[in-house]
Amino acid sequence: MIIPVKKRIQIFDTTLRDGEQAPGASLTPEQKIVLAYKLAELGVDVLEPGFPISSPGDFAAVETISRKVQGVEICGFARAVRGDIDAAVRATRDAERRRIHLFISSSDIHLRHQLRKSRPEVVAAAREMTAYARQFCEVVEFTAMDAARTGIDDLIEMVEAVIEEGATIINLPDTVGYALPHEYGEMFRRVRLGARGGQNVSYSAHCHNDLGLAVANSLAAIAGGATQIEVTVNGVGERTGNCALEELVMALETRGDALGAETGIVLDKLYDTSRMISGAMHFPIAYNKPVVGRNAFQHESGIHQDGLLKDRSTYEIMDPERLGIPRSMIILGKHSGRHALKDRAAKYGIALDAAELDALYESFKETADRQKAVSDDELLRMVSTATGQQAQVYELGDVQVLAGSAPRRVAAVTVRHLQNGTENAYTSTGSGPLEAVIAAISQGIAEHISFAGLELHSLGSGENAQAEAAVMVEWEGSKFRGTAIHQDIVMAAGIAYIAACNAALLSAQVEQVREEALPVVE
Repeated sequence: MIIPVKKRIQIFDTTLRDGEQAPGASLTPEQKIVLAYKLAELGVDVLEPGFPISSPGDFAAVETISRKVQGVEICGFARAVRGDIDAAVRATRDAERRRIHLFISSSDIHLRHQLRKSRPEVVAAAREMTAYARQFCEVVEFTAMDAARTGIDDLIEMVEAVIEEGATIINLPDTVGYALPHEYGEMFRRVRLGARGGQNVSYSAHCHNDLGLAVANSLAAIAGGATQIEVTVNGVGERTGNCALEELVMALETRGDALGAETGIVLDKLYDTSRMISGAMHFPIAYNKPVVGRNAFQHESGIHQDGLLKDRSTYEIMDPERLGIPRSMIILGKHSGRHALKDRAAKYGIALDAAELDALYESFKETADRQKAVSDDELLRMVSTATGQQAQVYELGDVQVLAGSAPRRVAAVTVRHLQNGTENAYTSTGSGPLEAVIAAISQGIAEHISFAGLELHSLGSGENAQAEAAVMVEWEGSKFRGTAIHQDIVMAAGIAYIAACNAALLSAQVEQVREEALPVVE
């Protein structure tokens, strides 16, 4: 049997350039450098770190990344203007591998209303600046901006001109997210086959998401002959953003046989990279965001939960653990069933008999009907009541935080160790009340568990609104998650932190019991 060879798709990441153009998403040069290393580890083929002519900070970031980040091609972005190209050339001169990426508009709409130039003038400029860039760099990418709204004959004319002057990669972007997939794929086919020299260059797609079609259009471009897709992590970018790296990569990974294409992205780094970009840009990830959203691998329906517990493939087409996502597929809410409750208790080392499960289920349903979800902390307390067994290691007692205009906040907490019956008080300071409370609680946790992250969300509005906190901790090479709901955001975070620590410790106890139960091999 002959296995078809898949086409290798180059991933061109423009998170630090086009992605940063999203309102409110600006990054410092120092942040760009840190993120560039992360993107290189992720396995992107080409990195566009910024727009060198736009500011001294952007120039410095591109220059430093070009010098320091290895194993990835660095792209200098420029308008079809001599000064822009000079800046891009200087900023990328120390790169291990580099390309110059220049652009000019191609559609009648842009020529008439933005550039206010005739088509012969614009084609002449494209030709001249491509030839100029080609003097400095062997790899020149040319972008016909707003290609998707350009007449095909006009587009072919411009592409032919820049190919004649040495452009090696032709980017045909859907700049305003207007194209439909069949139209976009056909545009690539017609240009590739219709332009003189069109089959001697590579093609790239750059899609925006105004109609929610950026990923679909990028896949259509691949079918039409594109071998490079320009993406951003989390789909950040102008207006509604760009083609999302993680969505495109997982579409090719999951349906690669049907699409005949693959990438070189390191899958288990997708989730961490997504969270790092989200945090640096202060752009929250939508709950229902494909691949990396909070709900992407979480299931509340009892029917779905039952199927998942029997075999993951019943309701999941991707394995979250391959993407570096901690396994937490079962969300306990009012739609959850007994199977999910029994499974969650088992993860904490608690076996429930039929009567205990019925008692727990009744208590659980009553609580779940009052609120959107049941947190780990609440569930463990219910398990303790239903079984008479202590299902927690630690419990948060009193919490007091001194806030104000002083540069440091002071927190005092009590932490109960439920398995040995002790209770102790701890105090600490922090730059904010959350930091102070977490630092104080950490003193009461005997094990060296590291605080790894916090998410806070509002559950409603008005005076009765509650906060939901999700805390991630790391212990002995593994990550554990705890959740809590409270009207006070500081209390929600503190209780979630305790819940995460309990999850880590109880999981370790379960693993120890399993190891002790294994037969001894002599």
